[in-house]
Order: sequence, then C-alpha cells, then structure tokens
Amino acid sequence: MTSLITAMLDRQFLLGLLVAIATMATILTLAMPLLQTDKLARRMKMAASERERIRSREREKLYEGNQKISLRHQPKAYMKEVVERFNLSKWLGTDEAKMQMTMAGFRGPQADIGFLFFRLVTPIGLFVVAIIYLFLFGNEDWPLMLKIGAVIGAAYIGIKAPEIYLQNLIAKRQKSMARAAPDAMDLMLICVESGMSIELAFRKVSQEIGAQSIPLAEELALTTAELSYLPDRRVAYENLSKRTGVDSLKQIVTVLIQAERYGTPLGKALRVVAQEGRDQRMNIAEKKAASLPPKLTVPMIIFFLPVLFAVIVTPAAVQVSHTLSGH
Repeated sequence: MTSLITAMLDRQFLLGLLVAIATMATILTLAMPLLQTDKLARRMKMAASERERIRSREREKLYEGNQKISLRHQPKAYMKEVVERFNLSKWLGTDEAKMQMTMAGFRGPQADIGFLFFRLVTPIGLFVVAIIYLFLFGNEDWPLMLKIGAVIGAAYIGIKAPEIYLQNLIAKRQKSMARAAPDAMDLMLICVESGMSIELAFRKVSQEIGAQSIPLAEELALTTAELSYLPDRRVAYENLSKRTGVDSLKQIVTVLIQAERYGTPLGKALRVVAQEGRDQRMNIAEKKAASLPPKLTVPMIIFFLPVLFAVIVTPAAVQVSHTLSGH
C-alpha cells in the first residue's frame, strides 16, 4: 500500500497516466465515427426492399400465370417450422397484430413468423424459469398458492411482453414522425409549388427529412413506391395513414385524397395544413410550458426549501450558540 501511494504521488507517474488517458481519449474520439452505423442508409435500404416487394406483387397481378418472383427475405427455418407445425398463424396471428407490426416498422413474412414464434416461446420460457426459480432455488417460506400465483403471473407477462414491445416501438416511431411532420409539410408544399409532381415531391421529402426522422423518411419512400406501382393513388395514401397513425399525416392524406378526387388546388390545401401543423406544434409547446410550474412545485418543496432554510437558519443558530456560550 505504501509503494502504491508513493507511485501515485510521483510526478512522472502522474504525467504518464495523464498522457495515457489523453491518448486513449484521442483514439476513442477518432474511432467513434467509424464505429457508428448509418441508420438512415439501413432504413432506406429496407424501404428499397419493400419497394421491390410491391413491384413484384403488382407484376404478379398483371401477369398471372407467370413464374412467381420472390424478392423478400426468407424467415429462419426453425421459426418457420415451429409456426407451421403448431399452426400459430391461425390462433395467434390476428389482423390487429399484423397492423401493429406494420406500424412498428416490421414488414414481410420474416417479421410475422418471428412475432408468432416469440409470442409462443416467451410465455413458455418465463413459465419454466419461474417454476425452476420458485420451486427449486426460491424462498421455501413462501406458501404454495403464492408460488403458483407468481408462476401464472410470469406466464401472463410472457404473453403480454411481445405486445408491449410492439406498442413501445409504435409510440417511439409515432413520436418521431409527429415531430418531423410539420417540416415535411413545408418541404412538400415547396416541392409542389415549384412544379413537381406528387411522386417527385414525396421522393424529395423522403430524402431530405431522413436527417430528422428516419421512420418518416421510410414511410414516405414506401408511399412513393406505391404511387408508382398501384393503380389507384387513393390506396397508397390510405396505406400511409394506416401505417403511421399520426394525426398530422392523416390530415395530409385527407387533403391529397380530396385533391385527387375533386381536382382542388393542392398547393393551397397543403399551405393550410402546414400552417395548422405549425399552430398545433406551438400549442403543444405552450401546454408543456404552462404545465411546468405545477410540476416543479413538489421538487422545490422537497429539495430546495430545506436547503434554503438550512443556509438561512444555520448562521443565525451558530451566532446565537456562541452568544449563549459566551455568557
């Protein structure tokens, strides 16, 4: 211990330690950009794959009887085998779950089979782990009914865990898209008023908005693909509304459908929607600012006021103590 303290107090040792820390920090600073993955490129690649899937599906409709073209990734073999053997798609795969997976950003057969597989395996796994822990390694003082209830609760958590995971992903994606939607409206308005078609406007906005919201860029890229290959544009707009579930994007979809049906000026309608989006974002910010003082009341009472009283009262108490002790 004495030699360690002596080494710590040595100037050369401290200098070498500081140089080593500085060198390590420099290496980490230079290496961090190389280690970061390009999330935007990955998501746009997934959007391109989805576009190829849509193209393949539309070609199958146009050229019936030809050999089926499959551009989708195949699911893992063991998951597919389990799902098909137990026929999970019949009693676990619902339309609501498929819609939630689409809104969460999971598409294709691999995502469906993976969700069904984990929806079966998760409750069974938690059930087995709870039995092993409670009955073999757990506290023996627990009554039998309490252990049985804990095992059933673990199985129930396993049943709800995949749904909770999807709901959290959906909420995260919708928050990101809602934050970037007003800027996307402004960009789309600029593109439309400059003379671009709606397909080019969607494509340009999807490229520019990716730095702010990758999920929104992905959804707009998919809409661009659907506008290029679906026979009815209204279906592409409605698919965008269903996949996102964001109110501001639903307003854009409504405006686009009305403009497509009645031939109304698209630029003027988009300008109104963009202004409403900015006003709505300002109202949300004002509500958050107005709710801040009530939220700060309890922390101030618990943390600030005792410290403030201690700072004010302590010098007076010390002075009174010295005065009394002097007398």
